[in-house]
Amino acid sequence: LSHQNSYMTERKANAHSVVECDHVRKEVSVRTGGLADKSSRKTYTFDMVFGASTKQIDVYRSVVCPILDEVIMGYNCTIFAYGQTGTGKTFTMEGERSPNEEYTWEEDPLAGIIPRTLHQIFEKLTDNGTEFSVKVSLLEIYNEELFDLLNPSSDVSERLQMFDDPRNKRGVIIKGLEEITVHNKDEVYQILEKGAAKRTTAATLMNAYSSRSHSVFSVTIHMKETTIDGEELVKIGKLNLVDLAGSENIGRSGAVDKRAREAGNINQSLLTLGRVITALVERTPHVPYRESKLTRILQDSLGGRTRTSIIATISPASLNLEETLSTLEYAHRAKNILNKPEVNQKLTKRALIKEYTEEIERLKRDLAAAREKNGVYISEENFRAMSGKLTVQEEQIVELIEKIGAVEEELSRVTELFMDNKNELDQCKSDLQNKTQELETTQKHLQETKLQLVEEEYITSALESTEEKLHDAASRLLTTVEETTKDVSGLHSKLDRKKAIDQHNAEAQDIFGKNLNSLFSRMEELIKDSSSKQKAMLEAHKTLFGNLLSSSVSALDTITTTALGSLTSVPENVSIRVSQISNMIFKEQSLAAESKTVLQTLIVSKYFKVFFKCYSAKSSKTMFSVVNQGCEAASSEITEKLNGHKATNENQRNIFLGQITTDEGKLMAQSLQLNETIKIGLTKLNCFLQQDLKLDIPTGTTPQRKNYFYPSTLVRTEPREQLLDQLKRKQPELLMMLNCSENSKEDISQHKKSHGKDKENRSINSVERSKVEETTEHSVTRSRLPLRAQINL
Repeated sequence: LSHQNSYMTERKANAHSVVECDHVRKEVSVRTGGLADKSSRKTYTFDMVFGASTKQIDVYRSVVCPILDEVIMGYNCTIFAYGQTGTGKTFTMEGERSPNEEYTWEEDPLAGIIPRTLHQIFEKLTDNGTEFSVKVSLLEIYNEELFDLLNPSSDVSERLQMFDDPRNKRGVIIKGLEEITVHNKDEVYQILEKGAAKRTTAATLMNAYSSRSHSVFSVTIHMKETTIDGEELVKIGKLNLVDLAGSENIGRSGAVDKRAREAGNINQSLLTLGRVITALVERTPHVPYRESKLTRILQDSLGGRTRTSIIATISPASLNLEETLSTLEYAHRAKNILNKPEVNQKLTKRALIKEYTEEIERLKRDLAAAREKNGVYISEENFRAMSGKLTVQEEQIVELIEKIGAVEEELSRVTELFMDNKNELDQCKSDLQNKTQELETTQKHLQETKLQLVEEEYITSALESTEEKLHDAASRLLTTVEETTKDVSGLHSKLDRKKAIDQHNAEAQDIFGKNLNSLFSRMEELIKDSSSKQKAMLEAHKTLFGNLLSSSVSALDTITTTALGSLTSVPENVSIRVSQISNMIFKEQSLAAESKTVLQTLIVSKYFKVFFKCYSAKSSKTMFSVVNQGCEAASSEITEKLNGHKATNENQRNIFLGQITTDEGKLMAQSLQLNETIKIGLTKLNCFLQQDLKLDIPTGTTPQRKNYFYPSTLVRTEPREQLLDQLKRKQPELLMMLNCSENSKEDISQHKKSHGKDKENRSINSVERSKVEETTEHSVTRSRLPLRAQINL
């Protein structure tokens, strides 16, 4: 269950609302990202959700009425009020007393849960005709100490002690806690005022009357029932209404020194309550109930047999976002606690009397202990005087109270009117401040957008300049590509023509090669035939020369032998004869020169020997004559043999010459045949070169070699960071030009004097500046940029 309540301090701080309540879906949405971020939010779902416009009666009917019915049925129930200070916890639980006491619990607009509950209890039980009694107690837990706010004693510092209930292991007994019986509904406000007078309060920055303590208002109802058998039973129902201290942190509460320590103890008890809730939700084996007195008193209400509801009050203001989220998380975790409510056992009259008797005995013991203390005693006269004085003072008090009531009523009416006007004024101020903030934010965004526009226009101009340069380069490249494409097509035509000619020549060469191979094959055969014939002829010549030489050698050997035999008796003219013979031999054996030379040498040597012998024997003439005769005979014989040999050699020479002539004829015939074959081959070769082979005839379409001119490098746009740096360096010149443009339009801004008009002037100046920029844009040739970007260029 969530309830939100706004207050004036938040309005004065110009805080905006961050909480949205959906009553149908029972959801609370909290924006966590501020005004600019609408998407960051947290959503919590509860059993019931109430907005700031919800009335007290709506909360009571939705939350308390079902619980009160269960209390009357005999259950123990508890209602918490948890939240930040100033969000309406105490107002929700106690409310305020309306000046018109004739209001019922349903019609009273300011009454809280406690007076409405007691009013309805009396109304219901009275209508049912049930015999009942209602007792209430008001316990304060302040700084981890217990105080009874309904104790009639004037000692407000009296502390109570707490013990475990032996009859209920989850319950506690508070020694000395006063229970007051309420007889009618009108006594409720008296009881609350009595408790408020003793309740400890302390000022904080958030609320001047913020409670720094926890209060537990307990209502115990005893109802009498009669069974069918006539036995009287007592049914007991108990309702605990808990108003917890503020859940804000120490820094936000504004408490210092002692109050800060007090806030720390209060937060300690709330932290313990949070740990108890967490332990119950997570179902841990140990639940830290005993770490604070608040959790010990509420032990049965947390995870026990009590029906429990929590009213979480939050602030919708943005400055309380942290506490609001903490409260919602706290309540959302507590929602998961599972209690097991059990109806209280109905007591018989005898058991109740026994219980009352034990209570009377306890009170007697307390009374005896009180009587043993030292008291104050006065005389009866003084007592009567004091009583009379008190009666007069009471009457004066009643009159003053009535006057105060009238003044308070008038003050309430004026205060209500004042608060309404103040609320409207604060709302207008808040709206004005919000609009001013929105306007400043919008102007800031506008300036940022203008700066981004200038940067983008500058970068766009640089990109357009680069694009133009690249377009020119691309045009030149396209022209060059068209020319080269035409040249390449001409070259391809020439290559195709060359290829066709080469293919034709290859085919012609193939045919010509085959014919030439056959021709050379025939020539090879002829050459082989001629070679074999020449070889046979050389063999025949060799044989002839061999025979001639062998016959010459044999003839020379014969002649030599004959000469050697004849020289013994050769006279002194042997030398002449030998010389003649030698000459004859040389003439006849021209082809055997070597043999003749050897023979001549031998003859000469023999001749000299003989001549030497002849001269050595000069005295022997007989011998000379004999030798002369022998030489003549030998010479004649040699001459005959030489003649025969000459004839033989002449005959063989003639044969050899005839053979040579025959071979010469054959060689001439072969040479003529080879010459004829060579002529035929040359003729075919000339015919092949002149007729069969094709030549490339120039057509005049082949492109001439030329140099192509095209861009070797392309223009590149500088990086974005460098362009922005250039823009920043040229920013003073831009501002000067813009100031000049603004000065020319000062006559428009002079008619505007108010603050709102000044803002309007700024918008007009921005419009005029844009007009000047547009005019400058049209005046600059070949530029699409406004003035502020052209200056940067």
